[in-house]
Amino acid sequence: QVQLVESGGGSVQAGGSLRLSCAASGHTFPRYPMGWFRQAPGKEREFVAAISWSGEDTDYADSVKGRFTISRDNAKHTQYLQMSSLKPEDTAVYYCAADGEYRSGSVTYYYPTYWGQGTQVTVSS
Repeated sequence: QVQLVESGGGSVQAGGSLRLSCAASGHTFPRYPMGWFRQAPGKEREFVAAISWSGEDTDYADSVKGRFTISRDNAKHTQYLQMSSLKPEDTAVYYCAADGEYRSGSVTYYYPTYWGQGTQVTVSS
């Protein structure tokens, strides 16, 4: 079992930046993909970004490309999401995800096994 704990959420004005962190603990394996999803009020949870265990492959939702950067530190079992040029529509609960099935390329998808509890990000205009 893997436990995921997010941190770094908060409130920021449009155009600002935040960095989310997600620390994994428990029965951790270095060779698993990780990623981020988000859920805005009244909407379904959506994919934000994913990263392979090596960090060589990354994918982003079109809505965040060029503004968000996903990274990881396997020695610390931690992943990060650097969010810049934030917009009010980025307001959501952000969930850390780990393990599961991730494919990067012409067909991209990520179906995680483990989820964090979520951290709120609020962007005001």
